[in-house]
Amino acid sequence: MSQAVHRAIVQYDVARSRDGWEISEETMPESVLHDEAVELLKALLAAWAARGGGVSRVVRNLAVRWDEANPKIGVDPDVCVLSPVPSDVEDLRSVRTWLPEHSAPVLAVEVVSETNPHKDYTLAPDKYAASAVGELWIFDPLRCGPRSHGGPFRIQVWSRAPDGTFARTYAGEGPAFSPALGAWLVASDEGRKLRIASDEAATEFWSTAEEAERAAKEAERAAKEAALARVAELEAELARKR
Repeated sequence: MSQAVHRAIVQYDVARSRDGWEISEETMPESVLHDEAVELLKALLAAWAARGGGVSRVVRNLAVRWDEANPKIGVDPDVCVLSPVPSDVEDLRSVRTWLPEHSAPVLAVEVVSETNPHKDYTLAPDKYAASAVGELWIFDPLRCGPRSHGGPFRIQVWSRAPDGTFARTYAGEGPAFSPALGAWLVASDEGRKLRIASDEAATEFWSTAEEAERAAKEAERAAKEAALARVAELEAELARKR
């Protein structure tokens, strides 16, 4: 006899600081796959921020610290969105949320590295919960994460509720809804990259600034070719009538 499968929700409190949460000073090597996935997400989010009129700023590898008594405790997201933007953003080396103009990012992104997948699966959610980050995406392009908690998952979304609770709202292959953007996360390129779409069916993908410029130039070129073809057609028609 088969047993019914029940969905369980597990909640627990997370301390603001914990041994082993210090940001490592060591620079970890990044694979081409990891770097390209991060750069694409940064470019997509930067284009989105630009459309918003500058109320957000997208940064990469900026340390986020939230415990003034333990300033080495923090996270170092691959990409994050700052909003509001602190006035010292051009010289910013880390976000320190105890400072007046420094707020935890509204969105942070971690792309799982094959060399250390456990970090993003086991440590990251607790640390981001403690940090007051609004939303966290964990993208595992190679699905190399551990099997704990049902993994590995291509896409995870962790969101903060109005009462401050930080919970995983999606884990799977996608599409996954992002409350922070009001958009959908879609794995592309055989799961190796993460793109953003306006709808769950992924009929309208967001573009980077470079992609939008290239598309505009292509549309302009096509319009010119169509106009020239129409002129040639009219000239041929006039020639036949003479």
